[in-house]
Amino acid sequence: MTKAAAKTGMGPITLVAIEQNFPKNERVIEDELAYKMLPFSVKAFVWLTRLSLVRDLTIRITEKSAPGIWGGMLCRKRYIDEKLIDSIHHIDAVVNMGAGFDTRAYRLSALFEIPVWELDQLENIKSKQTRLLKTFGTIPSHVKLVAIDLDYDDLGTVLELHDYSTDKRTFFIGEAVTQYLTEKGIRTTFDFLAKAASGSRIAFTYVLKDFIDGRNMYGWEKGYKDYVANKIWLFGMEPEMWPKFLKEYGWKVIEDVGYDDVAEKYIEPTGRMFASTQIERIVFAEKL
Repeated sequence: MTKAAAKTGMGPITLVAIEQNFPKNERVIEDELAYKMLPFSVKAFVWLTRLSLVRDLTIRITEKSAPGIWGGMLCRKRYIDEKLIDSIHHIDAVVNMGAGFDTRAYRLSALFEIPVWELDQLENIKSKQTRLLKTFGTIPSHVKLVAIDLDYDDLGTVLELHDYSTDKRTFFIGEAVTQYLTEKGIRTTFDFLAKAASGSRIAFTYVLKDFIDGRNMYGWEKGYKDYVANKIWLFGMEPEMWPKFLKEYGWKVIEDVGYDDVAEKYIEPTGRMFASTQIERIVFAEKL
């Protein structure tokens, strides 16, 4: 996983924190802890977005730089939250790969009695530990923070060292992770996932291969230059390829959805109007 990936973790949680400054009936996602995960300098900016003028200007600037990113990030998080909650009576554990500053383990009460492993690069794990200690005074007992680089470390070995067992039916999360891995890293990760208990589930996002290959910019030439040309995003896949790929590892695709689909479900009811990115999709799958 590229080292630059660790530096992207602050963006999504900042966006979610700003979202809490919208009126409650206009929010795509509820997350009262997001603000507490931010460093002071970012908190100061987010505080200013309580003013609708500042908030709206922030969204316009963000959308101009990265079309569809605001709606896409919110929708993918809301989608994974719902799949996780819907699965709660069918799983024994949660493994969040590339957790960043995500707050699911601390805000979704359904997870409080389930062991959760949060994985990320050491830089993010240390930062998150600091913020959790400031927020709760301790790391909640059901959560284990695990430093790992999925391109170089053996996922199974690292998790085993932290008391994880593959006999647990597990909900795996890979939100904004796959694009940062090499194909070898993807294969190694799924070598481990092939050992997951039957009935385990996974929700992960991926970037379209034609964007990674430079065949289709989807109106985001700047994003291609910033992320792909600079070798930060490395891996992409086309939707029709996932069923065969996952079948090799004993998994079955249940859903493969684009962000337009989830935007219709999550954004339209808020009465707000903004696009969702075309370059990323979400897979929800189950272990056979």
